[in-house]
Amino acid sequence: MAARMLGIDIGGTGIKGAIVDTDKGILLSDRIKYPTPKNVTPINAINIAMKIVKDLEWEGRPIGLGCPAVVREGVTMSATNIDKSWIGFPVERSFSEIAEADVSLLNDADAAGLAELSFGEVKGVFGVCILITLGTGIGSATFVDGVLVPNTELGMLKMRDGIAEDYATNRVREELDLSWKVWGGYLNDYLKHLEVLFSPNKIIISGGVCKKFVKYEQYLRTKLEVVPAKLLNNAGIIGAAMGMQRRLDKFI
Repeated sequence: MAARMLGIDIGGTGIKGAIVDTDKGILLSDRIKYPTPKNVTPINAINIAMKIVKDLEWEGRPIGLGCPAVVREGVTMSATNIDKSWIGFPVERSFSEIAEADVSLLNDADAAGLAELSFGEVKGVFGVCILITLGTGIGSATFVDGVLVPNTELGMLKMRDGIAEDYATNRVREELDLSWKVWGGYLNDYLKHLEVLFSPNKIIISGGVCKKFVKYEQYLRTKLEVVPAKLLNNAGIIGAAMGMQRRLDKFI
């Protein structure tokens, strides 16, 4: 029987979830998505996540959750592209109390990275491998010989007159109506920055924009191997579910 787990991914524009087969890394249900309100607070996000729980009839069962923040022992420690009330908020405990179920919390990019480690482009890569999620902001999951280095937040790296998130996110591309060539040039500069600092063997592009990889691939002229995530934009959901499943497996 498949190992079934609900995974929920809180993003800057959408809160989405599905029931996942954590043995195969596939969705077993429809993917449910609700818009993320502007300046959403942790409790508001949890209440929206609860709609997904009820939609999928998952009440009272364990839940894996990913969110765009540094996570330490179930507490969110940063709030770059979300409301500042997330800083220091006990998301894991609060969601668990509201859902009356066990909850496991991961950084959203780390969750996507774990999914790609088991079922996608990170699997079998030795040395340094970096997954970046390009959406409202830039998330990152960094691996060394297949071991995750959590909460790396490489979107905060200095770039030009600001940070990488000011140039290489999908949000910037859409807001400024940039051509794929111009935006691809910004992304290329960012990848070169990662190349100099970390000498990765491989970089994986995740997030919604990875589905359009062919539109900007030609503008990426680094020496690195750069590929789209195999699990596309479902990686965060799958990885969140895997985080909860792994926690449960430790106690079986």
